[in-house]
Amino acid sequence: MAKKQVKKTQEEPTTFKKFIKWFWIVFGGGIASIFLLFLLASWGALGEMPSFEILENPQTNLASQVLSSDGEILGKYYLRDNRTPVGYKELPKDLVNALVATEDARFYDHSGIDVRGTIRAFAFLGKRGGASTISQQLARQLFVGVRSRNIFSAGTQKIKEWVIATRLERQYTKEEIIAMYFNIYDFNNNADGIRSAARIYFGKEPNELKIEESAMLVGMFKNSSLYNPRRNPEGVKNRRDVVLAQMYKYDYISEKIKDSLQDLPLKINYNPESHNAGLGTYFREHLKKFMKSWVRENPKDDGTRYNINFDGLKIYTTIDSRMQKYAEEAMEEHMKKLQAEFFHQNTKKRNKNAPFAADVEQKSIDYAIERAVRQSERWRVMKKEGRSEKEIIASFDKKIPMTLFTWKGEKDTIMSPRDSLIFTKYYLRASFMSLEPQTGQVKAWVGGINHKYFKYDMVKQGRRQIGSTFKPFVYASAIDQLHLSPCDSMPNGPFCIETGKYGLLEPWCPKNSNGDYEGMRTLKGALANSVNTITARLMDRVGPANVRSLAQRLGVESEIPEAPSIALGTPDISLYEMLGAYGTFVNRGVYVKPVIVSRIEDKNGTVLYEFVPETKDVLSEEVAYTVVNLMEGVTQSGSGVRLRTKGADKWNPMYKEIITGYPYEFKNPIAGKTGTTQNNSDGWFIGMVPNLISGAWVGGEDRQVRFARTKYGAGASMALPIWALFMKKCYADPSLGVSKGNFPKPEELTINIDCSKVTKKDDEGQKNPDNNQNNDGIDF
Repeated sequence: MAKKQVKKTQEEPTTFKKFIKWFWIVFGGGIASIFLLFLLASWGALGEMPSFEILENPQTNLASQVLSSDGEILGKYYLRDNRTPVGYKELPKDLVNALVATEDARFYDHSGIDVRGTIRAFAFLGKRGGASTISQQLARQLFVGVRSRNIFSAGTQKIKEWVIATRLERQYTKEEIIAMYFNIYDFNNNADGIRSAARIYFGKEPNELKIEESAMLVGMFKNSSLYNPRRNPEGVKNRRDVVLAQMYKYDYISEKIKDSLQDLPLKINYNPESHNAGLGTYFREHLKKFMKSWVRENPKDDGTRYNINFDGLKIYTTIDSRMQKYAEEAMEEHMKKLQAEFFHQNTKKRNKNAPFAADVEQKSIDYAIERAVRQSERWRVMKKEGRSEKEIIASFDKKIPMTLFTWKGEKDTIMSPRDSLIFTKYYLRASFMSLEPQTGQVKAWVGGINHKYFKYDMVKQGRRQIGSTFKPFVYASAIDQLHLSPCDSMPNGPFCIETGKYGLLEPWCPKNSNGDYEGMRTLKGALANSVNTITARLMDRVGPANVRSLAQRLGVESEIPEAPSIALGTPDISLYEMLGAYGTFVNRGVYVKPVIVSRIEDKNGTVLYEFVPETKDVLSEEVAYTVVNLMEGVTQSGSGVRLRTKGADKWNPMYKEIITGYPYEFKNPIAGKTGTTQNNSDGWFIGMVPNLISGAWVGGEDRQVRFARTKYGAGASMALPIWALFMKKCYADPSLGVSKGNFPKPEELTINIDCSKVTKKDDEGQKNPDNNQNNDGIDF
């Protein structure tokens, strides 16, 4: 027995040694296997890994920014990712603290992998929190992708995350990693990255975020679809409070601050960013066309083209965000009242053809509606789907749910597509543009009343008859060629250009709209009151070819026929062209091509483009100044005189409020011209001060949609108020520096502009439909 006991004692050390040996073999093998696994992952054996170059410059889709001249973001171009990166210094301290406290408390102590957190996750199978660090989450967002549901694939993804996280930690500073993490995350509702999130959910820049706002956004990192402030405000508030509790736990805020902030309700200032929202919607759409042309002509160094939706370009425009805002406000303020009056006058009881004018033939109405049907988006989509024409036409008469535009907000209704097209024709359209004549820089651009519902841009894309706003070109030609003075007089009597002259097939005998053909008129008085017969006399003396040539040299690219009738504004010309041309008069006879982009930079700030002004001498300084002096008469005693006066207020039962008369009373020098086309189809006004020219157009989508009376349909009633409201807002903002001074006078002026000693018939006494004298003191 003793011998057996000795043998057992001798066997136990041997067994223990074997156990220890195998333990270390297994342990060492495990470590080696893990090391080998990581090594294989780093070599790409478990799937492609990002190279050093890609780690240096991670490829993320960056929205291109449209920036105003005063540094504001007007909008962005993007397809799916509305992302604009910000640097670490632009992130508020509380935002960073909230992230670290909630997502990775030991972020500053590890090198990409939190060992304690990993061990805890394995020990408790993730029940006490995950082990992913901020660096690992960034790695997943940038390079790995959505976690697979397959256990094996998910495991290899996790290993790749660890490897990439450690590489990111070697490549970037902690601050850079945090900034990248905030910039890459999708906060939902087109809020890609922290800058978009701050702007969309709170209407501010990231560095302006409050603690509770920062906590809300950090809380969304858990699951932005679940914690969506628009759909789940209660859940978002609860999650925000969890983040605040974490900030207190790790001593970033005191208990008192935590409690007070948790008591606050969730306050969202939702500002959706889309191509139909924000400032300058029509301008941004026009700018996109400019950019598409620019990227074709300016490739990258490697020959590929820039992508305005992905490459994060910074497009610095000439638009002033303040002026753009004032322009949009002025248009809305006036058009709401003008539209109410149009509805009032065009009920079916008052006008069976409404919204078309009462004198329009039914076949013209049918044609206009049919054309609208065939040009509609519904027609285009169904045609693309291969539907038959019969089927498409039938669909326009079936009632369906839809949302319509109104000045009181969107309206949900049930209506046939055909009836909806007729309904939209009730709405008068408008456009407005403002530019600096010395530089050609466009400062405001409003292409229509609502970009979501009315896409067509009436600043440059649309062209309409311009009426009397063309007359300054006739006067400028006469002054330039004949050296006429504003004080020179001409007969106001009937006048005809005979058959055969200028290719006329019959005599051209324009009439004065007020029926007055008596006496003599100075040129200044004639232009001020839009006297057609005197404009015709000037056209006959200089010839249509010369007037046409001058308009083209002034930048008008639209087709202008070589006919005497152009004197009264028969050509279709865009507002954009007209303002560029008028700018020449204020800019001492030098034409400056309107410009909308001052500079383009890539995402790294490298300048890719800087504009160079395109200029040309068109008129002498004295001729240009004389034309401006002529147009000053329009606002002093002519069709634009309401800018100077104050009309009487009047109670209007339709609006159930007092309609203010002319609340303008401008005292400073203003040159300008109204324009009203045949049957009141188009109303124009272009007004100028020494450093700013602005113009407005108002009319129906179809020329047959119009006011019946000139009292409402003249340029002085339809368009001039937009200009006046805009300028009032500009003058109320001294930071804009809009001039109230005199137009610069040439040192040598040989043309007489002082008409005070001219003893002719009073030019100011005419009654003109464009004048305010027959408008009852009410401004719509």
